[in-house]
Amino acid sequence: MRLRAEEFRPCAGRYAFRVVQPRPALRHTTLVDPTRDWGYLVGDHDGLARLAGLFSFAAYSPHTVVHVPLRQSIPRDFPQGVPVDLVLVHQTLGLRPSTWPALRRGLTQGVPRTVRTDERRTARHAADWEDLWERRWDRLPRTGRVQPAVHARTLFLSGARDTFAAASVRVGRAAGSGPLHRRAAKGYDVLCASLTTLLPLSRGRGTELDIGFQAYPPLAHFTPPGRSARRRRPTAASP
Repeated sequence: MRLRAEEFRPCAGRYAFRVVQPRPALRHTTLVDPTRDWGYLVGDHDGLARLAGLFSFAAYSPHTVVHVPLRQSIPRDFPQGVPVDLVLVHQTLGLRPSTWPALRRGLTQGVPRTVRTDERRTARHAADWEDLWERRWDRLPRTGRVQPAVHARTLFLSGARDTFAAASVRVGRAAGSGPLHRRAAKGYDVLCASLTTLLPLSRGRGTELDIGFQAYPPLAHFTPPGRSARRRRPTAASP
């Protein structure tokens, strides 16, 4: 998969970071802060498919910060909550959420880039994590789970190769299965997958982050897979 992106080199103190943003922005994808009540990532097919690619890219780019601006996306009537941006970063990079406001101010002069992902490699490493979770779900080390944190209206997901690969596969599954649901053709959101099991365990109610699909309005553009596209009515100037 090839993704268009923009690369920045902002500095925080004496340290410089490589930050990548998708271009164009995911205008029909939104994310609600999961640390307040219930996190919900919902988007159309294009947004979820590209987001799956960004998770895959983050999995194999330990020295790169992936920033996905979502607060300025087209608002939806649901879910009720605080919209946040998304940052994917490797745990080994050591980026603190408190550093992010300084870095975000430096995202002003980007360079166009094209990033590539390997879906087969991503699926293989995702399967490794899923197998490990099934055998040792209650004894996974800290590095075996994605650590969430919210700061400056941004959700930070700090993970590793296999956890980001597993997240990529789940988001991609939502992009593929969501349009097939009968509710999608009526404009409703469809709950397709979840990232909750990738997050840390908690004695009480843990952080929940689910993934949904919704075709953006108006629905005239949306044709469920397997159904022939409607022919556009000829205009008065058409023969």
